[in-house]
Amino acid sequence: MADDPFALFDSWYREARASEPNDSNAMALATVGADGQPSVRMVLLKGHGPGGFVFYTNGESRKAGELAVTPRAALLFHWKSLRRQIRIEGPVSSVSAAESDTYFASRSRDSQLGAWASDQSRPLPDRATFEARYEAARQRFEGGDVPRPPHWGGYRVTPERIEFWMDREHRLHERRVFTRTASGWDEGLLYP
Repeated sequence: MADDPFALFDSWYREARASEPNDSNAMALATVGADGQPSVRMVLLKGHGPGGFVFYTNGESRKAGELAVTPRAALLFHWKSLRRQIRIEGPVSSVSAAESDTYFASRSRDSQLGAWASDQSRPLPDRATFEARYEAARQRFEGGDVPRPPHWGGYRVTPERIEFWMDREHRLHERRVFTRTASGWDEGLLYP
């Protein structure tokens, strides 16, 4: 098994991409509000490497508001068919506008229009209001590229702790924990 947590992540992620039938890049994102209340939801991993783990969202969403107050997060990947999970914890920062633009341009046109139509995390009177906003965005950008909305972008979780969990028979699980230090990564093995 790899001694570098990013190499180990890459190996497990490749296996998940090959074996998981849906959204192998789905991860739970946990944040904390100003009131100390934790909040968790599923997001999609859209980039990763030694610099961190990247996801994108509406900057006016609840998660973005919580990250503005407490710029730390926890991530959880759970691949049930592989009987594995990975937990990641660390500070969060915004990705560059250029990186957000590049990713936004790679999305389907319908997803791009949806980003303009959405008031993510805020209630609307009904579905028809959202559909009308989507149609207005479709007409507004008809015949041209859809630019990234100014309130939409990416976030990077820079890991300080990464835990690899492997299911074992009789609940005799195994965990490898990597903790970032000034000189690299310390590793420890944990058992149930």
